[in-house]
Amino acid sequence: MSAERPTVRLLPGHARRVRAGHPWAFSNEIAMDAAAKALPKGGLARIQDAGGDMLGVAMFNPRSLIAARFLARDADAAIDSEFLAERLRRALALRDLLYPRPFYRLVHAEADGLPGLVIDRYGDTVAVQANAAGMDLLLPELLAALDAVLAPATILLKNASPARALEGIDTYEGIAKGTLARPLEIEENGARFLADLAEGQKTGWFFDQRENRAAVAALAAGRSLADFYSYAGGFAVLAMKHGAARAVAVDRSADALDLASRSAALNGVTVETARADCFAEMERLAAAGTRFGAVVADPPAFVKSKKELEAGAKGYRKLARLAASLVEPGGFLFLASCSHHLGVERFAEEVRHGLATAGRSGRILRASGAAPDHPVHPFLPESAYLKALLMQLD
Repeated sequence: MSAERPTVRLLPGHARRVRAGHPWAFSNEIAMDAAAKALPKGGLARIQDAGGDMLGVAMFNPRSLIAARFLARDADAAIDSEFLAERLRRALALRDLLYPRPFYRLVHAEADGLPGLVIDRYGDTVAVQANAAGMDLLLPELLAALDAVLAPATILLKNASPARALEGIDTYEGIAKGTLARPLEIEENGARFLADLAEGQKTGWFFDQRENRAAVAALAAGRSLADFYSYAGGFAVLAMKHGAARAVAVDRSADALDLASRSAALNGVTVETARADCFAEMERLAAAGTRFGAVVADPPAFVKSKKELEAGAKGYRKLARLAASLVEPGGFLFLASCSHHLGVERFAEEVRHGLATAGRSGRILRASGAAPDHPVHPFLPESAYLKALLMQLD
């Protein structure tokens, strides 16, 4: 019952940002008295300013830097399966406007009014990732809401994100409902792909690159393409389907490359694969004088924490230098970073340095981020983690 919710107070002078609409309150903004510190991780709490005005209801975790994640601005709002179902319906209505087929990120955390929650939809299978202690506590109500709104055949819990450690909660994975097909066939940009939701990275597929894949594929027609850090071949397969002359997928994972080959077959095309460290393979190809009409480099995050920023930034500089050396004159280069701690300007700076070291220049055709099923909360611009540049090189 909302009447039983504890009240947590902000320190004087710390309510303005929350009042303006920011979805978080940090631990150093809260009066962390003994009562607040004793509250359970992720439990619901009324948030009150220092003057006594109620600011809303939030999931409160005294052990997390992000101590309060707001769910509603009515401190007494019922947070139950119907509340969650209404948020899911709103998110679903947007995705139905964006995409004709049910393959997308259904919920992108704060931007969809469900802090700390990610849900990816693969037809009648959904993968759920609760990255906040409060969402973990709400999972029973969330599963009921999913059944009410979507009635998926399979619900997979992918609760192994490193973010859960910051919340002080355990990691685990499992099937909450149904059985999981392995691999699972999905659709994107009119092509068919295979994804392994159980063993694959993150929730199994990277819907965030959807529009970027389409942009690269449109330019790759009649050209050769190298897809570094290819994972399951999203860029390579789509390029071949759009008329690329040749595509090579390079990745360290044999399982991912197998999925790429099988996905290519589903679309009636062939993708060459090379199991290798991508930096080493780039250097080998450059030494051999190999050039491609288009090169894609979409690596895992090089910067996983603030302390890794400088070393990781140098990694992107090296990536740009090596990748650029493989692009034929007039060809295209696509570079991406999913490092949350590397900003847009720093990413662009490192790419410029890499191009200069490679002796290349050209023009930026497209500077982009994640697909629109990964919306950004207007008060959390720093959550726009994906940065990408599509260039033509001279």
